[in-house]
Amino acid sequence: MDRLWTPWRYSYVTGQDKGTSKRGVPAALSAWPGETHCVFCNMLAATEYAVAHGMAQDEADAAVYILERGQNCFLVLNAFPYNTGHLMVLPYQHEASLAALPAETAAELMTLARRAERVLRKAYRPGGLNLGLNLGESAGAGVAEHLHLHAVPRWSGDNNFMSVLGETRILPEMLTESYQRLRLALLAEPAE
Repeated sequence: MDRLWTPWRYSYVTGQDKGTSKRGVPAALSAWPGETHCVFCNMLAATEYAVAHGMAQDEADAAVYILERGQNCFLVLNAFPYNTGHLMVLPYQHEASLAALPAETAAELMTLARRAERVLRKAYRPGGLNLGLNLGESAGAGVAEHLHLHAVPRWSGDNNFMSVLGETRILPEMLTESYQRLRLALLAEPAE
């Protein structure tokens, strides 16, 4: 019998990741003394703090899986992915509404979503992709206060019995491997 290990999901499935101090801040960036009460803003502030205190930008970004930074938005690997390669496009601005974003930020969000689509297709060759926003908790947003666009690679048959009956996802690649694969693909993909 094969064993399927997904230990990184334990804190998410059990809810243990909620309510902990400095959500989104890994041990490598734990010297950051602040708390924004937003997982994404915590990630950004912790990386800025680490860089200001001598850590290389690439090292700080890798600690939280930031794949690429734009002027107003960034690409980040989802720490609790639905599928392998699941990434998100986020504005730096803490905003819950797409309509409330400045026009240039909304435009860059879509430009990076297009870039994510191209890179995911090249890196993983999925049968399809889900790209979407969940605006508000009732719409399914896990972090409703900070808008984020999901880019999820999909393959025919990925809704198998494990997901349906066992409420378990099987991810064949560790996050660090997904991060490296997508970073290389982004470096090879010309910007718009």
